[in-house]
Order: sequence, then C-alpha cells, then structure tokens
Amino acid sequence: MDPRVQALHRPLNIPSKKNSQPKVDHSFRNVLEEAQGIKVSKHAKQRLEDRDIAISDSAWEKISSKMNEAKQKGVTDSLVITNEATLVVSTKNRTVVTALAREESASQIFTNINGTIFIND
Repeated sequence: MDPRVQALHRPLNIPSKKNSQPKVDHSFRNVLEEAQGIKVSKHAKQRLEDRDIAISDSAWEKISSKMNEAKQKGVTDSLVITNEATLVVSTKNRTVVTALAREESASQIFTNINGTIFIND
C-alpha cells in the first residue's frame, strides 16, 4: 500500500457520535435576528440584558426596514433612537453594535456615525 494513502477509521456515511449535531441556539433573540436579518453583537446583547431593555417585535421590524432604507442611501453607521432605547448600528453589516436606555443616551455624544434613524412605536 502506498504510504501517502491513509485508511479511514470509520465509514464516511456514518456520522461520528461526537459533535454529530451542531449546536443551534433557538433562543427568542436568535430566532428574531434570523427572521429580521439583524445581528446583535455580543456586546449589545449584554448591554440590552444589563440595562433591562426590551424592544418589541414591531420595533425590530421597523428598525430592520429603516436600516435597509439607510443602507440604500449610503449610510454605513447609524444611531437608532426608539422609545425604549438608543442603538448604534452598522447598516453595512446589519449589526447592532451597542445599546443604551433612552434616558441614558440623553447626555451622550455619539461619534463615527453618518446617519440617524428615529423609530416611534
């Protein structure tokens, strides 16, 4: 037998018992992200949880729609202001970068954005 040829230890059509099923996160947030096409960064998820910010499904739909609109107009990084929260988003990557409670954002300065989206529920 040619030493460059290696024998397989298990048939190809039988999945290995280890890692045979990929881990799939079916949490509400991840299902919503997939449906809306919006990713929420790990940092933003933590901020939403820490600050107990809840954004309604209808607000997420509006955010998604307005992100598409902003992207078409050439906006790459935007500030999204809703009744509940202020989000910094990348329209280019369709990602929520960070989140603040609405009251918390009143005295903040936001840099490196080139668009603002207001969402009223």
